[in-house]
Amino acid sequence: MVGVICGKDNSVENHLEMGKKLLAAGQLADALSHFHAAVDGDPKSYVAYYRRATVYLAMGKSKSALPDLTKVIELKPDFTSARLQRGNLLLKQGRLDEAEGDFKKVTCVWDVDSRELRAECFIQMREMGKAISDLKAASKLRNDNTQAFYKLSTIYYNLGDHEMSLSEVRECLKLDPDHKQCFSHYKQVKKLNKQIMSAEELIQQQRYGDAVSKYEAVMKTEPDVPQYTFLAKERICHCLSKDQQGAKAIPVCSEVLQSDPQNGNVLKDRAEAYLQDEQYEEAIKGFESAKEFSENDREVIEGLERAQRLLKQSQKRDYYKILGVKRTAQKKEIIKAYRKLAQQWHPDNFQDPEDKKKAEKKFIDIAQAKEVLTDPEMRSKFDQGEDPLDPESQQGGGHHHFHGAWESFQGFNPFGSGPFSFKFNFN
Repeated sequence: MVGVICGKDNSVENHLEMGKKLLAAGQLADALSHFHAAVDGDPKSYVAYYRRATVYLAMGKSKSALPDLTKVIELKPDFTSARLQRGNLLLKQGRLDEAEGDFKKVTCVWDVDSRELRAECFIQMREMGKAISDLKAASKLRNDNTQAFYKLSTIYYNLGDHEMSLSEVRECLKLDPDHKQCFSHYKQVKKLNKQIMSAEELIQQQRYGDAVSKYEAVMKTEPDVPQYTFLAKERICHCLSKDQQGAKAIPVCSEVLQSDPQNGNVLKDRAEAYLQDEQYEEAIKGFESAKEFSENDREVIEGLERAQRLLKQSQKRDYYKILGVKRTAQKKEIIKAYRKLAQQWHPDNFQDPEDKKKAEKKFIDIAQAKEVLTDPEMRSKFDQGEDPLDPESQQGGGHHHFHGAWESFQGFNPFGSGPFSFKFNFN
């Protein structure tokens, strides 16, 4: 009986040895026959299953290799190489949860291959934080691991972290300056990083129009990674809002908010743009939404108060509307509009008593609008929602009153060509 067992063991060992030699010689079909015989001779030999799986993999028959690797793990659960290979096969087949299970059970923290395979699994599962952790470990465990640095750089790049991406790809090029993948990637990241940093510097300098152009260039440089398009549009929204281009800012900000509806900064920028576009109710809603995510932001609190004042003001007297100019109008535009309207509504142009009375009132409104909007201090107050000619809206004493009402118009010529010849009656 003992002799039979010994004979069986010897036969299995012989098949394993022959199969190993044939595998090394590249004679895969003959090697496979010997490993078949070894498995038949000892169904509990994990080595026999593992070597047969190795041949299947060499022949490109991964589906046949998978059951053998599973049997190896069943017979010897701590066989790291088999578990890693099975995890890799499962990963390639898209069976991500099962692959993750294998990689997580590989307990050797010093094994570079296991770390890299597990990182690949995490990448496929979109768990980038875990992939980064494994690749960072792999880059330290192997001194010349350029591939780990390259993968780290591409992950950071696709996450929208251009600065970290640039840092990692530089580490790759320190190890191998001629590394084709790293050098090509480096040129792209460096260009994009330079454009973004330049755009942010322009924003700091309040050169918002130039910053918009830079961020438009960013979208052209990298049109395929959504994070950079999102960043560019978020910052363009901010720039247009800061540049008093509310009408242009609103659609850009709204597009960003479709992807990220809880973005407090964009909500604030769009609310400011609504203010500039005189959509006061929408501005109030925008600042209230922004306040939910940025309770202590002074710009949000002040913006909301300003929007509420301007809404109230718009329901009363609006000097910009009286002159028919935008809130962004320069002093020259305001004076030009005033002169045109003053000529149009000159009371001497009207003979009918009712029409004349209406013209007189209109003429006062026009003159008051001109007075407020051409005085920097008074205009600033009005832009904050306070009417400097309305005692009710004044905060504190010292109210400013319009200069002498009708009396001030006697001998006054808005066109600078001599006194008017008309007089006003108050009977």
